[in-house]
Amino acid sequence: MIRVLIADDEGMIRSALAALLRLEPDIDVVAECADGEQAVAAALRLEPDVCLLDLEMPGLDGVEVAERVTRAVATRCIVITRHARPGVLRRALASGVSGFLPKSRGADEVAAVIRRIAAGERYIDSEVAADALRDERCPLTDRELDILRAGRRGETTGQIARTLSLAPGTVRNHVSAILAKLAVSTRQQAVLTAEEAGWI
Repeated sequence: MIRVLIADDEGMIRSALAALLRLEPDIDVVAECADGEQAVAAALRLEPDVCLLDLEMPGLDGVEVAERVTRAVATRCIVITRHARPGVLRRALASGVSGFLPKSRGADEVAAVIRRIAAGERYIDSEVAADALRDERCPLTDRELDILRAGRRGETTGQIARTLSLAPGTVRNHVSAILAKLAVSTRQQAVLTAEEAGWI
């Protein structure tokens, strides 16, 4: 029996997917979580075989959840998303995600991917993979991306500095570099550009 955790902040989608997967004879949905923090706590407690994680969740997103979970337990993670941006795929793979697929796939396809991941394989949706090969590279450094992630909900320079253990002046210098590289005038515009490109 493959033990699965599902995390999605959209209750109807989460419940429907859980109900459909429970119809599979070899899949047992052991937890349903409404956000990333819940998913990490449940995954560390239950150690499911596979975590099925929505990318766009409040707090920790699916990739951040996968990174924390796979560092701590032998659980494999699949990220699902409505917007399968190539930059997100690269970030997911770098974080130890084993599978990546769009939400447009049916429950039978999701079940088949869960089986493959549980068996030790990797699965990347072919359309997403093809887009990733065509996508332009991110011009920002890892530290600059960290700063955008830490400030994506409007956090102040001081809050970002505390989150990343940096001096406020260092954060301001990085923000200036980000604005110049992306040719935008505000940090909010930079966050939006980076999100649309799938870099954060």
